[in-house]
Amino acid sequence: MTTAVLSIGSNVGDSIEHLRSVVAAVGNRLMVASSIYRTAPWGGVEQDPFHNAVLIAADESLDARGWLALARSCEEAAARTRDVRWGPRTLDVDLVAVYADDDEHGGSLRLDDADLTLPHPRAHERAFVLAPWVEVQPHAMLPQGSAEDLLRGLIESGCPEQQVERLDGIGL
Repeated sequence: MTTAVLSIGSNVGDSIEHLRSVVAAVGNRLMVASSIYRTAPWGGVEQDPFHNAVLIAADESLDARGWLALARSCEEAAARTRDVRWGPRTLDVDLVAVYADDDEHGGSLRLDDADLTLPHPRAHERAFVLAPWVEVQPHAMLPQGSAEDLLRGLIESGCPEQQVERLDGIGL
């Protein structure tokens, strides 16, 4: 059994429906979904704001690479293109962390190869990942510290791309 933390985002087309398509693809593996957040684009590319959320899902048969395959299939179904790094996208599904239930230390799996790095190497720098994650898993940890403390520091930095707005009344 593994549990995955999936960060999902969109700023092209019907963003909310793109996010909901991931919820549908995850299906009965979904444990919890965060609220949807409107966030500034990250990475310096001029574009519309994003809608972001985090999903926590569990499956007995998927390992980290299986979760990555699911993430990529969701992006393909949404006609995701990778023309500009950190550019506009119909759907972005990032694997933030994967936990193995048989891990005696309770920590996330660690991988670092050409296809997958876990935990996500830049999650600690992104309020659009941390805010929805902290909402659904308040005690989440990354190697850099608690997600809650990291989020607080990013928001307090005042950097415009670290500001997040929770959208009430729009659920996944």
